[in-house]
Amino acid sequence: MMQEASLLTAAALFLVGIYALVFKDNLIKKVIGLTFITDAANLTLVSMGYRQGGIVPIILPGMDATEFAQIAGYPLPMALVLTNIVIGVATTALILGLVIRIYNSKKTTSAREVWTDEQ
Repeated sequence: MMQEASLLTAAALFLVGIYALVFKDNLIKKVIGLTFITDAANLTLVSMGYRQGGIVPIILPGMDATEFAQIAGYPLPMALVLTNIVIGVATTALILGLVIRIYNSKKTTSAREVWTDEQ
C-alpha cells in the first residue's frame, strides 16, 4: 500500500508540473513546474527501491552477506536519486540565472511577452 501511495503522489506531482510548464505564463512558475517533474522522478525511483521490512543497505558487524542481501533495501535507486538531486539543483540554478538575465533585459517574466517582444 505504501508503494502505491507514493507512486500516485509522484503521478500527481508530474501532472502538476506538466500543467505549470504548459499553461502558466510566468517563467518562475515554469521553473517550479520543472522542479515538480524532477521531484516526481525522484519519488518514483525511491518507491521502486522500497523493500517491505528492509533495512538501510549498510552491512553491520556480524551480519552474513546472504542475510544482508535478503533484507537490505535496493541501493541503486537511492544513489540515482542523490545524483539526480545534485544535477537538478545545478540545472535549476542555471535556469533561474537565465530568468534573472531575461528579467533584467526585458523587465518581465511573462513568457509570452519575452518571445513576442521585438527589441
